[in-house]
Amino acid sequence: MAMFKAQYAHRGPVPQDVIRAVPLELPPTAAGQALVAMLASPINPSNLLTLTGEYGVLPALPAIGGSEGVGRIAELGDGVSGLSVGQLVLLPRGSGTWVTHLLADASALVPLPEAADPLQLAMLTVNPPTASLMLSEFVPLAPGDWVIQNVANSGVGGYLMQLARRRGLRTVNLVRRESAVAATKAQGGDVVLVDGEDLAQRVREVTGGAEIRLGIDAVGGSATDRLAQCLSEGGTLVNYGMMSGEPCRVAPSSLIFRDIRLRGFWLVKWFREASRDAQRALYGELAQLVAGGVLHARVHATYPVQKIREAVAAANGGERDGKILVTGSAA
Repeated sequence: MAMFKAQYAHRGPVPQDVIRAVPLELPPTAAGQALVAMLASPINPSNLLTLTGEYGVLPALPAIGGSEGVGRIAELGDGVSGLSVGQLVLLPRGSGTWVTHLLADASALVPLPEAADPLQLAMLTVNPPTASLMLSEFVPLAPGDWVIQNVANSGVGGYLMQLARRRGLRTVNLVRRESAVAATKAQGGDVVLVDGEDLAQRVREVTGGAEIRLGIDAVGGSATDRLAQCLSEGGTLVNYGMMSGEPCRVAPSSLIFRDIRLRGFWLVKWFREASRDAQRALYGELAQLVAGGVLHARVHATYPVQKIREAVAAANGGERDGKILVTGSAA
């Protein structure tokens, strides 16, 4: 059985240039472990930033890419109960998932509904909880309230629209190009606009001047300030990404005269501080929504581990309609 891993020994500005598929050798499955054949693992912006060295936590080198995914149990070590060979499971978060196979502590595997689409379940660990927590952790919102976000056609943006609609919230969704408007509306966006000049005025017109107390920013730079100008007095702006590569900029007039607050969100930090019960409750709810088709993300393309450079290049490219996923031997 040929096994492969997507490994990198250094970091650099072009992520696809630093990673390659190499043969994988694993020791025998030990007591308490499970050998898992990977089915699918997404390429998230955080994975690309890890390859370039710009992420908040960087693994020791050499390292294997990937941080989430799903697989099927191929073998169980002695002493493992509650799991069975062939079972669909969620891979441990941050375990290096761009592989055909991995050995994992069996107690860290989460059984998943068999009837669900593995590609959708593969994206469960990072983007859905990020979207859910940003909607609930910063501003108390009630049905009918408005939320505004940029890069709404991203993975997090799509989940945020779907969760907001389920909670009775209304969303203003910003995209960077006209060609992304229709698909973003189809995912549940109440209002979809192309980001740019006169944004605050256009938002007031389409919402009837409604109060917007929560903004979600994945870009930084001048895009942060455009969102700030759309918020009502005392509003909170949450940044979770740096797609522009620039520091967040907010005009002093927004901070001083309108009391706009700029906050940051990092899922890794939430996991460090949240209780195990809170984590299980969040993932339990989201897993059921994904399994039931309530939450879903567009998939642009899939690539086997052996074509990891092409996969990373596609994920790092500009215009695409959905997520890039890496698939393993069991796909």
